[in-house]
Amino acid sequence: MLSEQSAATVRATLPVVGGAIGEITERFYAGLFAARPELLRDLFNRGNQAAGTQRQALAGSIAAFATHLVAHPDERPDAMLGRIAHKHASLGVTAEQYELVHEHLFAAIVEVLGEAVTPEVAAAWDEVYWLMANALIAIEKRLYAEQGGNEWRPWEVVARVEETADVATFRLRPADGRPAPGFRAGQYVSVQVELADGARQIRQYSLSAAPGSPVRQFSVKRVHGEAGPDGEVSNHLHARVGVGDRLRLSAPYGDLVLTGLAADAPLLLASAGIGVTPMVAMLGQLTDQGHEGPVLVVHGDRSPAEHALRTDHEAYAGKLADASVHFWYETGAEAVVPAHRTGLVDLAGVDVPRGTRAYLCGPLPFMRAVRAQLIGKGVAPADIHYEVFGPDLWLAQEG
Repeated sequence: MLSEQSAATVRATLPVVGGAIGEITERFYAGLFAARPELLRDLFNRGNQAAGTQRQALAGSIAAFATHLVAHPDERPDAMLGRIAHKHASLGVTAEQYELVHEHLFAAIVEVLGEAVTPEVAAAWDEVYWLMANALIAIEKRLYAEQGGNEWRPWEVVARVEETADVATFRLRPADGRPAPGFRAGQYVSVQVELADGARQIRQYSLSAAPGSPVRQFSVKRVHGEAGPDGEVSNHLHARVGVGDRLRLSAPYGDLVLTGLAADAPLLLASAGIGVTPMVAMLGQLTDQGHEGPVLVVHGDRSPAEHALRTDHEAYAGKLADASVHFWYETGAEAVVPAHRTGLVDLAGVDVPRGTRAYLCGPLPFMRAVRAQLIGKGVAPADIHYEVFGPDLWLAQEG
């Protein structure tokens, strides 16, 4: 994939580019939004931009892709590319936008690195960029074709359920009279809302009902400002959207799905906080399919009262032929029946069958900790799959 000459140049300059990639991506976004302010208003997540997490994710993905090409010039990191492509497709990213990104990204590289960007260096990193961009364009084209095009559709809210003080479930039907497209458990949809200032912001929410449901169902946690601002879209949905209102939804996307499973395959579904949503959908699918293999259901939360969809979580697990439930709560674990464990998720005392395939969703520190525990128990890294809500900082924090 990467030419021998470019591989040598990228290998030699990777420490310099990698060391400056944070500043490069910061200047890239500044230039992009100065030239095209509508992209920040109607495409990019303004909260992630304010918090700096999108810049970290972009920097991490570029550095990881370049590092992989240098180490394996004839391979490409398809798992990483697939995850990015699904997110792009859910936002409606087009092939033409990669030219725009190229223009502003390379302007930022020259601005930051100056004379170090010789024609040879520029050509090598240009090759890296287009290898990554063209791979993403091809995957996104395939995803759009599978969904019959890149289309936003109106959906009407037919029910709203207050799961906890900060989590609400919305159930919707197509408002255009056309049938709902199918989806796979673990996938998400993008939801676009118009805010008070006229911005049309987009967020992704995992579908929390099993495939085959006549409605789309997703659960939204209200985001309170901590390191960053309050969640614009989550607070809008909680405060302003109810039965009878309409929302614009994308087709379903996401690669954290149950595929190629034998009926007796051992599984582990581990979640924390609002990461429970795709796991409940997966449990619903496994129940409908009559899955016979052992299923470990693991979840961590602040308290039973803050455990969204807990009734569904337990009910689906209870219908499986061979499921064991392990919940950890920071407080209040002893108050529920049956009692659960106090503290953070710890798999030390949990028997994980050989050949287990694991699916993780929740805060990044939780997933890192669970992944390390699973590898320590003999689970193959290739059998551990994850979904990050928001920018994928896993690669940005590697090493």
